[in-house]
Amino acid sequence: MRTVALPYGHGTLDLHIEEDCLEALVETKMGELEPAPSEEELVRQALAHPIGTPCLGDLARDRDRIVLVTSDHTRAVPSRITLPLELEEIRRANPRADITILIATGLHRVTTEEEQRRMFGDRIVDEERIVCNDAFDPTQFVDMGTLPSGASFKVNRLVTECDLLLCEGFIEPHFFAGFSGGRKSILPGICSEETVKENHSYRAIASPYALTGVLERNPIHEDMLVAARRAGVAFILNVALNARKEVIGAWAGDLEQAHAAGVEFVRTWSQCPPVTGDIVITTNGGYPLDQNLYQSPKAVATAEACAGEDGVIIMCCSCLEGMGGSHFAELIQMGTPEEIDAYLSGIPANQTIPEQWCPQIYARILRKHPIILVTTHLDRDTVRRCNMIPASTPDEALAIARQIKGDDARVVVIPDGVSVLAVAG
Repeated sequence: MRTVALPYGHGTLDLHIEEDCLEALVETKMGELEPAPSEEELVRQALAHPIGTPCLGDLARDRDRIVLVTSDHTRAVPSRITLPLELEEIRRANPRADITILIATGLHRVTTEEEQRRMFGDRIVDEERIVCNDAFDPTQFVDMGTLPSGASFKVNRLVTECDLLLCEGFIEPHFFAGFSGGRKSILPGICSEETVKENHSYRAIASPYALTGVLERNPIHEDMLVAARRAGVAFILNVALNARKEVIGAWAGDLEQAHAAGVEFVRTWSQCPPVTGDIVITTNGGYPLDQNLYQSPKAVATAEACAGEDGVIIMCCSCLEGMGGSHFAELIQMGTPEEIDAYLSGIPANQTIPEQWCPQIYARILRKHPIILVTTHLDRDTVRRCNMIPASTPDEALAIARQIKGDDARVVVIPDGVSVLAVAG
């Protein structure tokens, strides 16, 4: 018998499985990497040797109003490390700089002060100007035309009022944008509800190129990149993280060049050949990405790549904050997967419902694969209304899956489905 610790909330859940039933344990090599020489030094080195731009201090020297975009409470960006180092370099070159830290929320709720203190540390919260993007407040945005897809581009007006725009983030495989990081700080990060919805429309999500690890011809990525360039992003700092959320790589400089270098690193270390199983067990990597059901399709899409034609998927997601959005909750419970997809497919891009992209992806997967949801924070009736099978532990879920696939079913375990790029070679 083998015990596998699966990330769940702020801890883990144990899965017990017989060795002869375990087809594969799929983990990225990134989990093996350590910060060397240290997390802080990796970031300092990146800032000292930017790709395709002058150093941050040189860019900031004669600028009066600087906006630094960072991620919100749903992302694991190590801002406690990165922000102080960026602010230090800016102020060393320009002590009088007027700096605003703009939290990129996308369509998420506003980040609370308690969350900001956990993310940034007390000193930054107490001493710096911090603004949360609110996609639902039209007064925050200015119209900057249309994007290649025809979508409108409305971005936080602080972008047009500053004379230096900087972004920080982290890079990992993303289930429809290809990879996170870089241009995503702008779209969806600090754009209006209207712009985010059009970027995440049914047609865009349904593109055969809107997939994990795919950037070329990906319409979602292409709009994001144009948005970030038009907004005037002058410098980015992006990092890669291991399973313990430690910095194992950092890249700074040009929006595209620095991001491309980080993507190449992440692709190299996270790519794993898909291994097909009758039952595939995964997680969203624990907190913060498993705090609600809305975020969970990220890992389920990875499991899909290993589940063959009709494999059972087991998703462990704490859902500490419940469903994660009223629109998502309504749509995912509105009917069968077929009914959900039929309804969403009829919605024009400019009328996209917030959060509809996650029910769309779930509907696609549920039409082929039973999904068992392991959670201790959603009641079982709610899980059933989401077209999923409820379970409280991985072992209970595995027993249910074996009732569907048989006692001799081959099992693939992906402890962190968000970090894995499951594509052939």
